[in-house]
Amino acid sequence: MRLTPLILPSIITAPASAVFAKTRNVGRDAGSSYIQFTSTKLNSTDLRYVMDSGICETTPDVTQYSGYVEVGKNMSIWFWFFEARNSPETAPFTLWLNGGPGCSSMIGLFQENGPCKVNPDGETTYLNAYSWNNVSNMIYIDQPIGTGFSYGTDTVNSTEAAAPSVWQAFQVLFESRAFSEYSSREFVLATESCGGHYGPAFVTYFDQKNAKIADGILDAEPIVVTALLINNGWIDPFIQNIAYYTFAENAPGYGQLLSDAVLENISQALWGEGGCVQQEQACYAAGNSTASDSVCLNAYNYCSNYVVTAATTDYDPYDLRRNSSALFPPKYYVNYLSTESVKKRIGAETTYKECSNTPYSKIINTGDFARTWSPELSQLANSGLKILIWAGDTDIICNWVGNYAVVLAMGWYGKEELNNILLTNITLNGTPIASVANVDNFTFARVFGAGHTVPTFQPAAALEIFTQAIRGEQLHSV
Repeated sequence: MRLTPLILPSIITAPASAVFAKTRNVGRDAGSSYIQFTSTKLNSTDLRYVMDSGICETTPDVTQYSGYVEVGKNMSIWFWFFEARNSPETAPFTLWLNGGPGCSSMIGLFQENGPCKVNPDGETTYLNAYSWNNVSNMIYIDQPIGTGFSYGTDTVNSTEAAAPSVWQAFQVLFESRAFSEYSSREFVLATESCGGHYGPAFVTYFDQKNAKIADGILDAEPIVVTALLINNGWIDPFIQNIAYYTFAENAPGYGQLLSDAVLENISQALWGEGGCVQQEQACYAAGNSTASDSVCLNAYNYCSNYVVTAATTDYDPYDLRRNSSALFPPKYYVNYLSTESVKKRIGAETTYKECSNTPYSKIINTGDFARTWSPELSQLANSGLKILIWAGDTDIICNWVGNYAVVLAMGWYGKEELNNILLTNITLNGTPIASVANVDNFTFARVFGAGHTVPTFQPAAALEIFTQAIRGEQLHSV
């Protein structure tokens, strides 16, 4: 294990370019500098960042940027970008989003698939040999506003409302010199947990914008997503709430998790009069009516209180192998990002918040978590988009049984074939890592021995699965 020292970032003077409407170095404390860029298309929107801070990614000649994109008045979205360690000039461009809602993508960066991990001292790092930037250029974004290092006015109160700010951020990024070369790359959206909402919603929104650009209605940068990856996603609450019972009754490979008495209570909460199933059905039937927010919020609250809470009693909800007092992974990185010297070097301007209550409450209170994004996911599958739905098999909160039930129920051209094939093991160097089902560009995978954050538990398997998916391959043994 190699400890990574803090290295001072380069002092940069932005080169003149016709692409830049305005650039300037903005004064900072000694040891860091900002490059600032103002968009020619979005006059009030600009980008400011530190280049090569030396924090986290210390592989020689691998570029990184960290900073803020202004997506509106007093709306600063935090991003951290890492160039691919191998063939960055041809590697895909991957956006990683954590869920929550309101949880920072720094979780993914430091605890899952980023270039480094933080040591127990909370002050030093070591390189992650299984970082996804081995094979892809990676950008991590904290959204909505109020999440992680992002700050300012938060207007997001639903999954749909979250998409425009992320689209706006990439309008600025892809117009800037720092990121313009990536605008034509294969664009991968990888996400987890309530990314089961974000993923289908964001790709659908980007596609709608792309259609307007193609028709000449909109002058903007196309964002053409070539692959969507969702691990342990919250996609279809009606199906996945029922799966809490199914999984607790018999978690494949782990047996019955709860007593018969608790299972009976969950069963009554699900199928009893006025229970979770009926309330979810009422939420779906309400659609986007004016009454839907309260109907769906009631469904969420009931199912959460009487189904989810009961199903996770005494367990770490993100890993059934641990109890509720032994949560994993440890949060050493939070102390690291709270260090003033680290914040100064990466250009962070506010206190880090791992999972913020404010954006969470705004989204939850509209009933968002009780709504389904399975129809949009089905439409994307019908379009031929490369899609991977994968799940660690020790997660409870978004368990693989529920994820699998969701994909089997999807209405798309591959539904019948997917329902008629068995999950088949794939191996890495002779060791089984997952059981998978491939139908054309669509894949489902159950990852063995992994909790909610798959790359944390099975980093080598996660990197191999990610690599195959972004290459457009069906998952296979190596």
